Amino acid sequence: MTQQTHEPAPATTTTTTTTAGEPPAPTPLAPPYPPLARPRPLGEHRVWPRTFHDRLTTPLPGLRALARFAREGAVRPGPEGLADIARLPFEPAPLPRADARTLAVTWAGHASWIVRLGGLTVLTDPVWSRRILGTPARVTPVGVPWDALPRVDAVVISHNHYDHLDAPTLRRLPRDTPVFAPAGLGRWFRRRRFTVVTELDWWEGAELAGTRFDFVPAHHWSKRTLNDTCHSLWGGWVLTAPDGQRLYFAGDTGYGHWFSRVGRRYPGIDLALMPIGAYDPRWWLSDVHCDPDEAVQATLDLGARRMAPMHWGTFILSAEPLLEPLTRVRAAWEKAGLERADLWDLPVGGSRVLDRQAP
Repeated sequence: MTQQTHEPAPATTTTTTTTAGEPPAPTPLAPPYPPLARPRPLGEHRVWPRTFHDRLTTPLPGLRALARFAREGAVRPGPEGLADIARLPFEPAPLPRADARTLAVTWAGHASWIVRLGGLTVLTDPVWSRRILGTPARVTPVGVPWDALPRVDAVVISHNHYDHLDAPTLRRLPRDTPVFAPAGLGRWFRRRRFTVVTELDWWEGAELAGTRFDFVPAHHWSKRTLNDTCHSLWGGWVLTAPDGQRLYFAGDTGYGHWFSRVGRRYPGIDLALMPIGAYDPRWWLSDVHCDPDEAVQATLDLGARRMAPMHWGTFILSAEPLLEPLTRVRAAWEKAGLERADLWDLPVGGSRVLDRQAP
């Protein structure tokens, strides 16, 4: 299957003549990292391919895999794994104060965050509904009541699966709220009368009030109806404030080569919001969902200074015990020799604020 990287060619070097007896020194002909694309206009209407199948990094499951899953697959933990529902961390609290020089995150549950960066309030994959199509009701409440949110300045969407693109939640937003969406998904929003919808391809960005929103690749796929498989793109987001603070939101992804490429293109990521759940059985889900150990490795590949786990403890999407993602990510973080304070393993409803003095 053809895989498109959409990256410039790597930097090349030449040599320069130096004084006698000294070896020639390499002189770079290009920046050490591929340059960022110029920002696209907000709300730009664009024409996209009918399908993005060529962006898949692994083939979608065929009939043999589907038959095996029907025979032996599991989508819920056993009774012992479900016994820990009452122990899932849920600690709602008021949102912390934030200003234009603050990076603050609050976990509402699953992949939904309230991000304050560059003076903006941004929602990631907002799902405030109690249920989504095809799964049991959420096992922890939403961490932040909708009426407790400040004014929402923007929304970023990673892809169109129902646990990341929730129509009832998005209907609560004013229709002039800026939306940043994957290529091919703008029509979905415009049908719902959103007026500022910016669709981006991988490695493209746009700016809002000085903060840059870049769409980056992920190891995943898209589908919302029976006949729209991969008709829109999927990916993660890198948000960069005017003062250089930088956050990576992975969306939904398996482990693979994209993390190191994102880290090279966007060095100095202060915080990575990384999925750690919905990974069992591995033979079925490894291509599209990181397990906790892979999420820690992906954070290292990104060069991110901190990691905040997500995509667990909210909806039951797979067979691992409910608390296992948390215990495994803590063990993997310790095994990697990383500072415990840099693992922001928040409860649902919890917040953290980045200290500007932190390295």
